[in-house]
Amino acid sequence: MSKPKIVVALDVPGLEPALSLVDRLGSRLTHVKVGMELFYASGPAIVEMMLERDLRVFLDLKLHDIPNTVARTVTVLRDLGVDMLNVHCAGGRNMLEAAAEAAGTRLRLIGVTQLTSTDQRTLNDDIKIPGTVSDAVLHYARLAQESGLAGVVCSPLETTMIKEALGSEFVTVTPGIRPQPAADDQKRVTTPKQAAAAGSDYLVIGRPITGAADPGRALADISKELEGLR
Repeated sequence: MSKPKIVVALDVPGLEPALSLVDRLGSRLTHVKVGMELFYASGPAIVEMMLERDLRVFLDLKLHDIPNTVARTVTVLRDLGVDMLNVHCAGGRNMLEAAAEAAGTRLRLIGVTQLTSTDQRTLNDDIKIPGTVSDAVLHYARLAQESGLAGVVCSPLETTMIKEALGSEFVTVTPGIRPQPAADDQKRVTTPKQAAAAGSDYLVIGRPITGAADPGRALADISKELEGLR
């Protein structure tokens, strides 16, 4: 069992709240996720400020458009200096290959399989994809690997399956991490230790840390939970 990286999701509505949160998280913070809300509110400045603090940035924009548009967008975002960027696997092989070519070796490109808010009913009834959630996730993961992506975003419940099918070097980025049960919009979740045992490489954690009374202490507690792993 290897020790995964903790990526703190800065799901806040602007630059000042994000900077305040980063300051409260303290020296244990190494990786942050900048999502759509924060990036659209703050623009590239938020990435620059995170890099100035020696933080690695996962830019969570879930790109999904025609291949040419996605490739050109990846080129722009790659030059910001982010560590990881994601695109939707549902965009198809041509889009994924174009994005991977644009990413080159300077950017770790990750494919989104199924959101952790997607359950069986949503998959079959709402978006009319047949089969199980696991079937859909593994299909998209294979497509991502074949298209040249470095890994995928998936639930920690699917990490072991993906690693066994596609190899240990294929990166898994897992949201849906909950130290304790919570009633929210995440459906497919595990604890940090369970995710680590399954082989997750990056644990994306938001509300359990950022919504805590002391975010720095919450991050430290989860980090300590994972201590002892290689």
